[in-house]
Amino acid sequence: MASTMLDKQIRRHRRTRATVSGTPSRPRLSVKITLSHIMAQVIDDTTGRTLAAVTTVGANVKGTMTEKAVWVGGEIAAKAKGKKVSAVVFDRGSRIYHGRLDALATAAREKGLEF
Repeated sequence: MASTMLDKQIRRHRRTRATVSGTPSRPRLSVKITLSHIMAQVIDDTTGRTLAAVTTVGANVKGTMTEKAVWVGGEIAAKAKGKKVSAVVFDRGSRIYHGRLDALATAAREKGLEF
């Protein structure tokens, strides 16, 4: 039986999530990138609570997707700092660490988030 592209993506995501888990002292920074939007959440997996979230949906952010990723990275770092979170575990999902994902992570690091 041939695996579809979605099946492979789900397998990659599950493999990543098997090793990445957020704790109260070091929550998980989860990133979702679609064709036109970028979302990031800081999640404490022990309680199942989202501590901070930023998305380009409904936000008036202009520019390329990489520029939007940089904006989301800076905003999520600022919101996490406001919630007294300075260190996170980075959850890249099923994506490789490259391009927009790298731009978001670099922007979050520059704003003081440690991972």
